[in-house]
Amino acid sequence: MYYVSMKSNDIRKNLATETYLMNEKNFDEPLLLFYIEGPCIIVGRNQNTLEEINQQYVDENGIVVTRRLSGGGAVYQDLGNLCFSFVVNSDSEEFGDFKSFTQPIVDALHDMGATGVEVSGRNDILVDGKKFSGNAMYTKNGKTFSHGTLMLDVDLDVVTKALNVPEDKIKSKGIKSVRSRVTNLKPYLDNKYQNITTPEFRDILLKELFHVDDLAEIADKEYQLTDEDNAAIETIFDDVYNNWDWVYGKSPEFTLKKRQHFTNGTIDARLQIDDGKIEQITFYGDFFGSGDATELAEKLAGTRFDRQSVAKVLNEVDLSQYFSGISVEDLLGMLF
Repeated sequence: MYYVSMKSNDIRKNLATETYLMNEKNFDEPLLLFYIEGPCIIVGRNQNTLEEINQQYVDENGIVVTRRLSGGGAVYQDLGNLCFSFVVNSDSEEFGDFKSFTQPIVDALHDMGATGVEVSGRNDILVDGKKFSGNAMYTKNGKTFSHGTLMLDVDLDVVTKALNVPEDKIKSKGIKSVRSRVTNLKPYLDNKYQNITTPEFRDILLKELFHVDDLAEIADKEYQLTDEDNAAIETIFDDVYNNWDWVYGKSPEFTLKKRQHFTNGTIDARLQIDDGKIEQITFYGDFFGSGDATELAEKLAGTRFDRQSVAKVLNEVDLSQYFSGISVEDLLGMLF
């Protein structure tokens, strides 16, 4: 088995690296990847991004959002989480057999004192009945990767806020996440591991998985990315994981209801979003305006459904013609 410990803390760069190594490199043994991210949310391939995240909280706290190639639900990660990924030939494992991939991790965690760790259900790893690891799988061109999270010391307060979608009555065909009780792994490890950092946790796992006492013993098993590799990875980063069309535009068609009472009247907006853009918006309510709100709706049609894009349209019109006494910021606050 070969391994790569990614140096980047950007989930988009790390997923691009995983994609590149899977699709463009052929190893004569399985490949193990470890990566650590700053605060981010990764939604599953078939999910509606806006339905999974608290967009306002995400924007206010600078949380990176991206979409992965694999299915499953949305996850929050920060520097207290360690991601692992096994890349193998697809004929060596049955697709969906998560246990064959996660068992080596489970065995290593047992050796570190977390003896209650077990694979549970379809794709989770639990300790004391609580989830600390979710896993997903993707296959293409004869290769399969199975990647998962290991919540060592994640800020659980942020998890509940970043993934707690406000009640906006979204109706979508996207695959929705199943919220489970989650926990951090660190309290379940031996006492000697209670002060370890995430990089130290990664290195201990590596030694456990390779059955060595020093990483120097497996230096020949570490794959070093070349300049050519990094250039190709940067292209994937730009084209896919940092691309609005992939992250938001690939969301299934959905409908959204937003309603708020202002001093000068109530606005009830009904939106139909397709490919991340406003396909149709209708305004109802007891608001006043000299103009017809249908005109504004027509101007918004085709606009990306994000705050910046909608703000650009609203700032180009005299909003008071449609909603007397209601400002652009008021309307943006209601919509987002």
